[in-house]
Amino acid sequence: MSRRGWALFAAMSLLWGLPYLLIQVAVDSMSVPFLVSARGLLGAAMLLPFAGLGRHGAVLRRHWRPVAVLALLEMVVPWTLLAHAETRLNSSTTGLLIAAAPLVACLVAAATPGGERLGPIRVLGLAAGFAGVALLAGPRLRGDVVAVAEVLATAVCWAVAPLVVARRLQDVPAVPLTAVCLAISGLVTLPPAAARTPTELPPPSALAALAGLAAVCTALAFVTFFALVREAGPSRTLVVTYISPAVSVAAGALVLGEPVGTGTIAALGLIVGGCVLATSGEHGARPAGPPRESGPPRRAPVPAVTD
Repeated sequence: MSRRGWALFAAMSLLWGLPYLLIQVAVDSMSVPFLVSARGLLGAAMLLPFAGLGRHGAVLRRHWRPVAVLALLEMVVPWTLLAHAETRLNSSTTGLLIAAAPLVACLVAAATPGGERLGPIRVLGLAAGFAGVALLAGPRLRGDVVAVAEVLATAVCWAVAPLVVARRLQDVPAVPLTAVCLAISGLVTLPPAAARTPTELPPPSALAALAGLAAVCTALAFVTFFALVREAGPSRTLVVTYISPAVSVAAGALVLGEPVGTGTIAALGLIVGGCVLATSGEHGARPAGPPRESGPPRRAPVPAVTD
């Protein structure tokens, strides 16, 4: 990989590892709907000038239904669940639980017609990864079962969203698609956000967290992600999901003083190691369904972005 590719990779590892810290800071001083709506609207405001809607408006209108579904699965539902969960869970725990998304995606892909069968190595990876999730979530289920369920539901949303992109939105350019989805997420959550606007100005730390979440970890993250996909390819880009959980744990410990015990470290190792094995190219792996009919190769789908 080129130097530019490594620089983009390092940037994406940070951009996908920091949102949980910023959500934790912001949600202490503003409501969940306000945070979600502001994040979507601010992110859309930054991307829309570069989206070229005049050129791509027709294709977006033609695919408005899957665009709306993608906005719900990629932004509205998971952002709401995450922010609500972080009123009960710390940021490092949330970041680690979200690392289960590649594991869920692997199961979804295997269950999809034409998907690859799971060989022994991938099954071992799934077992290790979900064992790490159980190790992390188990002690918290007694008091925070709803919060843990919300984070795992977010992982499911982010595992399913790429299927919408791959099957229904391959001919929609990435930047206008992202900008429109952000705008939808901001507008859908605007009514409850308006009803729960902060009664007083949030502290500077919360406002800075919101600005960083919208500008850096949303708008800039999407642009950087697509640049990394073009530079290094989708497969290498996926490796970022193995690094970002460690970034979320380190950020929570260094900035918020969140405890990092042996259980957290063991869970991190199991989840990350399990993801590596479960998403590896296994020798002899073959499609679970019948082979695709011959013809021109399909354009490889760009995976959806997760926090």
